[in-house]
Amino acid sequence: QEKLVESGGGLVQPGGSLRLSCAASGRIFSPYIMRWYRQTPGKQRELVATIAAGSSGTTDYIDSVRGRFTISRDNAKDTVDLQMNNLEPADTAVYYCNAHNDYYSPPHDFWGQGTQVTVSS
Repeated sequence: QEKLVESGGGLVQPGGSLRLSCAASGRIFSPYIMRWYRQTPGKQRELVATIAAGSSGTTDYIDSVRGRFTISRDNAKDTVDLQMNNLEPADTAVYYCNAHNDYYSPPHDFWGQGTQVTVSS
């Protein structure tokens, strides 16, 4: 059974760092694009960072986190991490891990349960 489990959220002061991790199980991971989203109450889920399927290592970020966040994946361990540095109060949200594959019709999308990140002094 396909499953994603996030960990690593918590409370951190502005300027601090956190590392989120997402562990995949089942038949998903290497062929899947891996993404981190975040969501705050009353707002739509926002795509934060993307890493390409396989081993290319190609990444993309929204402008507000570029240079502060780094997404990485370990295909041997079926994990994807989000290193978040120089955190700001605006980064406060529930962060979700997503696995996406356009090969299938309809596309496959799997989600984790989310982990809370709170940036506050």
